[in-house]
Amino acid sequence: MISPFLRTAAFCVVLASCKQTASVPASSAAPAAATTTAAKAPKQTTLLTGAQQTELYLPYLQGKRVAMVVNQTSTIGKTHLVDTLLSHGVKITVIFAPEHGFRGDADAGAHISNSVDAKTNLPILSLYGSNKKPKPEQLKDVDVVLFDIQDVGVRFYTYSSTMHYVMEACAELNKPMLLLDRPNPIGYLIDGPMLKPEFKSFVGMNTIPISHGLTLAEYAKMINGEKWLKNGVQAEVKSILVKNYDRKKFYSLPIKPSPNLPIDQSIKLYPFLCLFEGTTVSQGRGTQMPFQVIGAPYYPDKSFSFTPVPIPGMSMEPPYKNQICYGKDLRNLDLKEPFTLSYLLDFYQASGQKEKFFNNFFKSLAGTDELQKQIMAGMTEKQIRDSWKPGLDAYKKMRKQYLLYPDTN
Repeated sequence: MISPFLRTAAFCVVLASCKQTASVPASSAAPAAATTTAAKAPKQTTLLTGAQQTELYLPYLQGKRVAMVVNQTSTIGKTHLVDTLLSHGVKITVIFAPEHGFRGDADAGAHISNSVDAKTNLPILSLYGSNKKPKPEQLKDVDVVLFDIQDVGVRFYTYSSTMHYVMEACAELNKPMLLLDRPNPIGYLIDGPMLKPEFKSFVGMNTIPISHGLTLAEYAKMINGEKWLKNGVQAEVKSILVKNYDRKKFYSLPIKPSPNLPIDQSIKLYPFLCLFEGTTVSQGRGTQMPFQVIGAPYYPDKSFSFTPVPIPGMSMEPPYKNQICYGKDLRNLDLKEPFTLSYLLDFYQASGQKEKFFNNFFKSLAGTDELQKQIMAGMTEKQIRDSWKPGLDAYKKMRKQYLLYPDTN
């Protein structure tokens, strides 16, 4: 039975087996097929995130006990979504915080403690570390879970993994999830090796490439459709779509999504520079240029250098702390190819370290053991990229059935 909200707020219902994934386009909708059509070639160009379109979801939240999965990016203008909803009389019972915390000021991998928000006195529960999935007792007094976090469209960026676990908890407890969609800043990019199931981890939950070309609403639809949740359960997800989103263009984020992705350039470089986290190369953590520079003490070209140091809120124990690193300054790099392996291959050759160049994290980030083997075997970038093509082609074909916005791939 479709709830009154699905009728009054003009949801487009897309059936996914016995569970429903509902998507709210920017204008009034008709049949399910209109979900994508409604978003095509808008005359107006002002982008509105799902959160900004309060008229589409406030009626649904009224009278319900709401859990919120949010962080510092969950805003309407300069006002946090939590404050907006409280001002409208929405009853929020708990806040769940992903990696980097509710305010987004914790370093990658840092322990996030449960706490109380000083401004609202609401309890904050961490969804990072040992508690990545909401527990039944944590959702006992909740009617709906609201998810609103800015993602960056990359498999190993953990906000999408948090969404996966939230969907799973909601499905198992028969709780609906309201997803307020936001643009994928690199929605035009589909690239990198496909994840192999045996390398599943919190930095790679499902069989997708490194850059997946989806918004979180589209990814949630894919998770349900491909039955990737535990035991094949499917979550009831209602999505408020972004108005006037054009995935062909880079979307500049108004708020940095995490401490070490501070500017547009770091986000553009992140899909391939993050692979260096699985090597003996620094990606600039411990500087004001994270994911914009790379280097190591052993790199032979000494024309550019940086020295990582502890920076509160960014990185307290950066690789090569207080050591001079030589390498490459990519702050002004204009990539001809949005995803490149050339720097990885260069540093591997320069290191002379063979298998010691890689740490155990590399295979998790790559989502496969093949990339490390290919690099060590001396394969060229073209040979490696050609090996990705069958997987990427199959993924692109599968991906089309889950798109909620126009696409050119």
